[in-house]
Amino acid sequence: MNPKISIITVNYNDKAGLQKTIKSVADQSYKDFEFFVIDGDSTDGSKKLLEENVALFTHWLSEPDRGIYHAMNKGIKMATGEYLLFLNSGDSLYNADVLKTVNHEINGAHDIYYGDIIYDEISKQTVRTFPDRLTFGFFYEHNLSHQASFIRRTLFDEFFYYNESFKIVSDWEFFIYAICKKDVPYQHINSILTNYDATGLSSNVDNHVGMRKERAATLDKYFPAFKDDYILYPELQQKRTKQFLFLKQNKVAWRVLKTCMSTIQFFLPKQKG
Repeated sequence: MNPKISIITVNYNDKAGLQKTIKSVADQSYKDFEFFVIDGDSTDGSKKLLEENVALFTHWLSEPDRGIYHAMNKGIKMATGEYLLFLNSGDSLYNADVLKTVNHEINGAHDIYYGDIIYDEISKQTVRTFPDRLTFGFFYEHNLSHQASFIRRTLFDEFFYYNESFKIVSDWEFFIYAICKKDVPYQHINSILTNYDATGLSSNVDNHVGMRKERAATLDKYFPAFKDDYILYPELQQKRTKQFLFLKQNKVAWRVLKTCMSTIQFFLPKQKG
């Protein structure tokens, strides 16, 4: 019988981070899981660390790859668990009972189970809680943390593997496609599952231009009819707009505001069309 959970860790020249990740997995009280480490032919001692801890892994390899998503796809092809967790080097499970908690939550009724994280920056740690209900609007601005998400293995064969032409947002592309396009069932696990290492590619503000380009390519491909509707989304999130919507909930305030707007419009040039 295949295990319920497979953990896939991708690493490249991050021995210290890899050591932290391995320890958090080895310390788990629940032991019925697979553990794969995909190393990109590191030269910083990571391979030696893997050789010294070989008994902890279902399988590991160290060889050149074409980037993080190519490495993650290698792990998907190896895994036999029903659900996959991508816990990359530097990330760590929040405590020793995380997999025990998740095992109780995963009953097979949903295709994606996701929990909350500690967003671990160099200077501070912040709890990030994800919503119970996921919408296109949520994904337009945010993403789930793959480090705290358990994804049914068969979805990758049914839909697609991670897009290896992207450098940053392939996991986001998979989530928004599966949840917003294919309407797969999901469930929020109301627990902190992972310490997310916020020093990676997607967290670096210098990479945000590239991230937006990759996201735009995904929207053009899978959601072209939605994209134009969300051009004004940043404006809708501004403080003034939120104040406007708040006033609309109060009948008296809304009536006063409409009167003021009508007065202002009286002195403005008439709109064409």
